[in-house]
Amino acid sequence: MVVRHSSLPTLNLACPQLPLVLVVDDDDDSLTLMAYILEQLSCQAYFVADGLAALVAAKQYRPQLILSDIHLPEIDGYSLLQQLRADGDTQNIPVIAVTALASHTDRQKILTAGFDDYLSKPFLIQSLEQLINSFIQLSTSCNA
Repeated sequence: MVVRHSSLPTLNLACPQLPLVLVVDDDDDSLTLMAYILEQLSCQAYFVADGLAALVAAKQYRPQLILSDIHLPEIDGYSLLQQLRADGDTQNIPVIAVTALASHTDRQKILTAGFDDYLSKPFLIQSLEQLINSFIQLSTSCNA
C-alpha cells in the first residue's frame, strides 16, 4: 500500500545505488515533510500509512532504513518492530521511531522495545538528517 498524496514522490527503483527508506506514518503532513527531507538527501522513499502495509513493504523492498511512527492503524509501531525482528528477511533493518511521544519514559520504552533510535516530533530537519546519516550511506549518486 503506497500512500497516495500529490506531493509525495513515487518509488523509483531505476537507481538501486540510492538508499531506500521506508516511512511509516498515518499523518499526511508528516509524510510530506519526510518526502521533502529524503528527496534533499537523495534517498528513495516508500510511504505507507499503517503497520501491516509496512510489513509487506519491508519484506518486498528490503529498505536500508525504516522510519516509523508508534501510533499507527492496524498494528502499532511496537508490534511492527516485533514482527520485523522475528522475520529473517527484515530482522537487521534499522528502525527509528519518529513519534510525538516525547517524555523520558516514552523514550526509554521505545529504546527498550528494540528500536535502533528515537526522534520526537516536532523535530529539527538537521536532527533527522544526522540520524539518517548515522544509519545509511548518503554519498552515493546515480548518473542516469
